[in-house]
Amino acid sequence: MPDTQKLRDYAELIVAHGVNVQEGQCVLVSGEVPHRELLLLISQFCYERGASFVQVELTDERFARQRVDASREEDLSSLPRYISQKYDFLVEEQAATVKIVGPEFPEIMQGAEPRKTNLARKTAYEAKKRFYDEGIDTSRVHWTVAAGATERWGERVFPELRGEAACEALWEDIFALNRIGAGDHLEQWAVHDEALRHRAAWLTSLKIASLHFVGEGTDLLVGLSDSAIFQGGRSKSGRGVLFEPNLPTEECFSTPDWRHCEGTVRATRPFYVNGELIQGLQMTIQGGEITSFSAEKGYSVFEEYLASDPGAKRLGEVALVPISSPIFQAGRVYEEILFDENAACHIAIGSAYRFCVDLPSDSSDSEYEKVGCNTSSVHTDIMISDENTSVSAVLRDGSRRELLRHGEWIGE
Repeated sequence: MPDTQKLRDYAELIVAHGVNVQEGQCVLVSGEVPHRELLLLISQFCYERGASFVQVELTDERFARQRVDASREEDLSSLPRYISQKYDFLVEEQAATVKIVGPEFPEIMQGAEPRKTNLARKTAYEAKKRFYDEGIDTSRVHWTVAAGATERWGERVFPELRGEAACEALWEDIFALNRIGAGDHLEQWAVHDEALRHRAAWLTSLKIASLHFVGEGTDLLVGLSDSAIFQGGRSKSGRGVLFEPNLPTEECFSTPDWRHCEGTVRATRPFYVNGELIQGLQMTIQGGEITSFSAEKGYSVFEEYLASDPGAKRLGEVALVPISSPIFQAGRVYEEILFDENAACHIAIGSAYRFCVDLPSDSSDSEYEKVGCNTSSVHTDIMISDENTSVSAVLRDGSRRELLRHGEWIGE
């Protein structure tokens, strides 16, 4: 079992700093069965902050695998309308959501039929599309993703340990990477958040036209529109309240102009797509789209994912993360995007964040399209940097500025 006080402090961080629950707010909290003690504490803190109602949902991914294996494709292509209605309600009520990730069965989807797995994912996305478009992308909903340890996930991160020992070791990493332990976690996060927001504002002020990533197997140019802005740290909700979407977070990110992305890129860490681990990925991007790729593992799953829609082959995010990140310094691969994306610079294929584009709030879809803001049913982060990577910015005035050397910030 994790340290009781650290677990309480972690739950407090998630509720008070992360999702920042407000008086009278409705809250949806979800996680897998092994996370139930953390979920119970989160629910308690939500009520203490005045939440009007807390819905806690326990999930088990074996049911998801069962559905994929047992269902016909026509049955995977639709969901009961009450699912959409639930997520519509969250948007309309400006609710809050907390999702605890951390797989009880990390390999449960491996070997599933790629087409059926991707169809089930895409159908779920379409059922929740309003939630993603209005709730997440415009920050109408407070949302936070955090992690909870499990034994089998712990064994993958700490292969020398087994069972409860692996789980406890992973809990200690989760606590440390979230600044839990000294009792001043809220103060530490306030300082960290301010640093990220300051760095994001500085990056925006540079007026970057493109970012150039160079490393082993990578020579990639990621274009940015004149409307692109960088974000880092907490977001502001439709209520005018700050919340932290990810715990932990170490990134400053923006929305590319997908039409002006070119080059070759190598993934520096594995990542999951539809429950399948993609390893050894290399991609070529031409004319703004992925034109070819190779992978040591998970090729057919990634291929099916890219075929989801036209935007799946385009970039929707670019993020800068230094190797001084505590997650990179831990020296471990967590096989969980919440952590691994905050260990390295990354790009994301698929949908773009409109809140990283400085356009009027009532702008139409076509106006976002004009600045190269991608749309898609997918969004997956791919880590592309390490200690051998450099990143420079080509500014709108034609000059060049080095941002990261050997993976670390310089000249900020």
